[in-house]
Amino acid sequence: MTHLYALEELQRETTFGGAGEDTNDREIRIIDMSDFDNRRTEITEQLWLAATEIGFFQLSNHGIDPQEIKAAFSESERFFNLSESIKSQYPRPKGINAGWESRSQIRPSTGTKDQKESYQITQYHMDNLWPSEEELPHFQANALRFEKQCWEVGMKVLSCFADKLGFDRDFFTKAHDPRQSDYQSTLRLLHYYATEGVTEQGNIWRAGAHTDFDCLTLLFQHEGHGGLQVCPGAEAETQRWTSIPPYGDVITCNIGDMLMRWSDDQLKSNLHRVRLPRVDEYCGSRHSIAFFCQANKTQIIQGPAKRYQPISAADFLTQRIQANFVDK
Repeated sequence: MTHLYALEELQRETTFGGAGEDTNDREIRIIDMSDFDNRRTEITEQLWLAATEIGFFQLSNHGIDPQEIKAAFSESERFFNLSESIKSQYPRPKGINAGWESRSQIRPSTGTKDQKESYQITQYHMDNLWPSEEELPHFQANALRFEKQCWEVGMKVLSCFADKLGFDRDFFTKAHDPRQSDYQSTLRLLHYYATEGVTEQGNIWRAGAHTDFDCLTLLFQHEGHGGLQVCPGAEAETQRWTSIPPYGDVITCNIGDMLMRWSDDQLKSNLHRVRLPRVDEYCGSRHSIAFFCQANKTQIIQGPAKRYQPISAADFLTQRIQANFVDK
């Protein structure tokens, strides 16, 4: 049954449930962020080109030490290795991006449950959702330290987009202010369950086709643990999917629906998914970590050209969450 959604972004997702075809004829650009202050103009142009064409790009020399990323993955694995009886004490509240969930995310594109569990950290929604120090010593402090590092990289990238859109350079930094109680950016730890591999994809996905809710996503992957694919808008009719290389030393970034709206559709929030591994690929557990730069709740999202009606970041996020989880 086809569902009707108020947001254009959700209606678009409903058309992307099939397997489509794989292609490797599209490059995912790697953008060197080193010497950022002196190379800002050059980096900004590279980011803009990638974001307006494909909506996906990868960052090298981004400023987060590889040991910090390794430590963050260790924290993630410590959490998911807890017994289900402990994890289930910290369930995701209805309509909120916080806490633990398992196989509860159903994409409008597929109508089937994603084969994963996740733990979401949204600072001002974490009452009674942190594991205790006895259960997981130092986990909260370590996770929040990494969250802050992700925020800093995200704001650096968004400042470049602010320049190109004609906003003040710190426009998006102020719109994602972690000092405000309506801050709603989210660090999401992800664990995709091990499989035996498939010969044909079918309709079960590690993560079904979707666009992200936010302004900008930063994704950390383990080297060699693939499956992430993007379908740029130009490929929509034929559903040609390009695989994103899983490098351990870069951050994979993509534009989300909030920023696509804020840019009057200049920056592209494209569909992506995580397919099941094939029988000749690594089929074990897949871990990744995502940081979603989601504007503070009271921010009004509307671009300079006013292509869309204004909507608060709180209302926008609520509609997206309600469409994507079992509990609605």
